[in-house]
Amino acid sequence: MSQHRIAWLPGDGVGKDVMDATRIVLDALKLDAEYVHGDIGWEFWCAEGDAFPQRTVDLLKKVNAAMFGAITSKPVKAAETELVPALQGKGLVYRSPIVRMRQMFDLYICLRPCKAYPGNPLNFKEGIDIVVFRENTEDLYAGVEFNPVPDVLAETLAKLSKPFAPFKDLPGDQYAISCKVNTKKGSERIVRAAFEHAAKNGRKKVTVVHKANVVRATDGLFLDEAKKVAKDFPGITFDEANVDAICMWLLKNPHSYEVLVAPNLYGDIISDLAAQMVGGLGFACSANIGAKLAVFEPSHGSAPKYAGQYKVNPLATILAAKMMLEWLGEGERAGKVERACAAVIKEGRVRSYDMGGSSTTLEMGEAVAKHL
Repeated sequence: MSQHRIAWLPGDGVGKDVMDATRIVLDALKLDAEYVHGDIGWEFWCAEGDAFPQRTVDLLKKVNAAMFGAITSKPVKAAETELVPALQGKGLVYRSPIVRMRQMFDLYICLRPCKAYPGNPLNFKEGIDIVVFRENTEDLYAGVEFNPVPDVLAETLAKLSKPFAPFKDLPGDQYAISCKVNTKKGSERIVRAAFEHAAKNGRKKVTVVHKANVVRATDGLFLDEAKKVAKDFPGITFDEANVDAICMWLLKNPHSYEVLVAPNLYGDIISDLAAQMVGGLGFACSANIGAKLAVFEPSHGSAPKYAGQYKVNPLATILAAKMMLEWLGEGERAGKVERACAAVIKEGRVRSYDMGGSSTTLEMGEAVAKHL
């Protein structure tokens, strides 16, 4: 019996391409693992009306970790399902399976390292090394949305709203509502995870990103909980910044930041910005971590126009596999993978198209494997 049982979820578009390259690396490591395929993504929604089938949910309950490729997420309304023969008359609405997965398995930590590896021609500046902690289950991703707005909710809002309420005199089909939900528990545990990471890895400062000066209730709660947590880590500098300001300061002084922690939406935005400063989404790995399960993926999307061409950069996925190895307690192998990726980047002989080269996805994977 294998030491590790890993769910293998290619997903949509280039997900299979980058996962194939990653398997080349993992196989070269001779990792004692069983890789179990799982169905997920747009294809299964079109065929079955469920992008995250129950059989895949059951699989994730029986594994140590999961590798996930990419997902196609489309803003499909119920009426548009009539374009899909298998879904006609069912009134289903597509919802991203990765968001469902995060909430179903309480994968509350989204950990996104953004590191400028020497020799990468796409680096904004050398020496950038930022880690973003993104709350992964709440905020505007909670899925509490209304369009049209039910009469009972419209009536309640009219009673509770402040004098300026542009929706007061509008019928429910003329506006939409998405609820931003932040809890004390969710805020406290993601900030604590960020401070614990800083303490464990010798980082001296944690910056909490918010917009509490405007979004007073939810972001104010997040900031208050962050201040409480910071008191438990007196050796680490507590910093805070508005989300709009941090986008400017990251570009101006990226070396001033070490660990950033933010509610779900802000964390998504700033991690993409930080990723671009270290080469773009081709280098942006991501971990979704809970108490019992962790799912590892590249931050990029499915890029359907490139699907099957084995053109895209797989390093984000390979670096996500490095994070998975750390989660599995395979620290030595994880170090080998990161050093191999760094060597390929620095040498510059094998480069995908985004780096100005012509190497294929699989050639990139093979190059990393040769440096292990």
